Formats: sequence, structure tokens, C-alpha cells
Amino acid sequence: MLQIAMLSFWHVHAEEYANTVNRSGIAKVAAVWDEIPSRGKEWAEKLNARFVDNLEKVLADPGIDGVLICSPTSMHREIMVKAARANKHIFTEKVMALTEADALEIASAVQESGVIFSISYPHRTMACNLFAKQALDSGLIGKPTLLRFRNAHDGSVAGWLPPHFYNKEQCGGGAMIDLGAHGMYLSAWLLGEPKSIQSTFTNVLPAEVEDNAISVIEFQNGAIAINETGFVTPRSPVSLELYGTEGSLLIRDGEVVVNAPKAENGLVGLIKVSSLPEPLLGAIPSWLQEIAGTGKALFTLEDAITLTKLMDGAYRSHREGKKVFF
Repeated sequence: MLQIAMLSFWHVHAEEYANTVNRSGIAKVAAVWDEIPSRGKEWAEKLNARFVDNLEKVLADPGIDGVLICSPTSMHREIMVKAARANKHIFTEKVMALTEADALEIASAVQESGVIFSISYPHRTMACNLFAKQALDSGLIGKPTLLRFRNAHDGSVAGWLPPHFYNKEQCGGGAMIDLGAHGMYLSAWLLGEPKSIQSTFTNVLPAEVEDNAISVIEFQNGAIAINETGFVTPRSPVSLELYGTEGSLLIRDGEVVVNAPKAENGLVGLIKVSSLPEPLLGAIPSWLQEIAGTGKALFTLEDAITLTKLMDGAYRSHREGKKVFF
């Protein structure tokens, strides 16, 4: 049984991730460290794991195979570099780091140590988005011209986001760096190499970070991606629109509609779930399987660096009030 250490319960997905490890059948959460000791002790007790009050002590433990990082984003670089140098396999909540320079430093440490790295990109495992990727790769809608992705919730207006999600120093930003990350990694996966990015971030409610945001990404192949997100939109469906030189593909809350001359066998119109590809195994189980030697992690260092590069550019664009080129 693989022994995994949870490093912080700062992030809202930490409990979900810990439960995923414990349900995997090949790993368990054996230890917990947290930058807030009282929180770490509480979660260690809930998970029947031991609490360790010193990060270096966790990383020096030969019984720990890997670490799952849900700390403040501002701590990612320090924790991951130390973990890699201690030969611990690494899984991290997105984003990898606050800047591209930090991401490259992490990548260097991971590559030098040879540990297995992965990151949480759940939208790339979903059946509807796998269908979109297949449609683009097969030329179903021709050459891609425009992508629009919207993913927003009511975390601020409904008051359910934790207060530290508005801490600029810890988070590095607001809605875009958190929820907007999904649109960033989807866009790069579907459209290829980014060329430039331009952002507009606003606040509907008073906060240290943005709660309403949009970034427009230009790609080397001429396609454009519009990535919309926010914490102030109740009942906003998750939607992906893809347009190409020969048709379009629209996804709304997992339902797919295709409008393209090449579509056959009933693909014009609503695609039922049974007609979609099988969803992929989750990011954490696939990471655990690679550690165990029975599979391959879905997402790589290259994927993580690309997201950080895009996010770094998005915030530089907002600060400088201009388009940022890569």
C-alpha cells in the first residue's frame, strides 16, 4: 500500500483528494502536514493519519512515497522543490506555481530527481471534452477558428468560498487563477501553442482579488480562445463552444451538439451520453498507478508549465493593461 502525505488542507478540494487516495485501493493518506497546525491535526484525526508538525520531517520519512499538495499557491514552489529533492512523487492542485520562472524551477527539480509529477486537470478527463478533442483532431468542424469557454459560480455572492481565497498573497489572484485555470488548460490542449494573451479583470463585490474575469488567448494557428470565469454568477452553465472552418460544436453542462456537414450517423443534433467516449480515469488514481507501476499519469510537467505560463501572462496583461506575447 502506497503511503501518501497530505501537505495542507488550505484548498477547498483537499478533502476530496484525500478521500480519492483512500478509496484507490492502492494507497492511503498516512500523514498530514499543514502550515496551520490546528487544521492539520483536525484533518489527521478525521483521516486516521498521523499529524507531523514539520515539513522537512515529513519529506525525510522513508516510508512516505508521495505528497499531495493543497497548500496556498504561493507556497507551491518551495514545497515542490523540497519534495522533489527528497525523492517524493508529487501531485498538486492547479496551478503549478505563480510564475513561469517558478514553474521552470520546479520542473528542473522534478526532472533531476526522476519523481513522478502530476496535476489536477479534471475537465480533460470528461467525456464531452474528449469528444471535442476527437472532433478537432479528425477535422469534423474543419480548422479551428474560435473557442469560448465559460465556467463561473456564485462563491462570492453566496458567501461559500473560504476567506483565504481572496488573499492575494496566498492565491496570486482571484477567479481567473482559480476557476479560470480550467479554461486555460482546455484551450491549450485543444488549440495548441499560445502566441499572446490579453485580460480584463473586475470586481463586482469588494475584494483584494478579482471576482469577474476574461482572458483572450491568441494561438499560433490563428485560432482565438475566450476564457470567461467569475465568482459572482449563480446558475451559470459550464459551456464550451468550438467553431471551425467547416462547422461548430457546442457543449453545455456535458451535452454535445454538432453542426457540421461531415457529421454522420445521427451526430447532427444532441449527442447522448452513450455516444460519447468513456471518461478517463481521474488524475489522482492515474498518478498513483504510475507510482505503483501499473499505469501512467494523465498530466505531465509540460501540461503544468503551459498552464502557469498562460496564467502568468494573463495577470501580467491585467497589471500592464496590454497584450502579452509569449
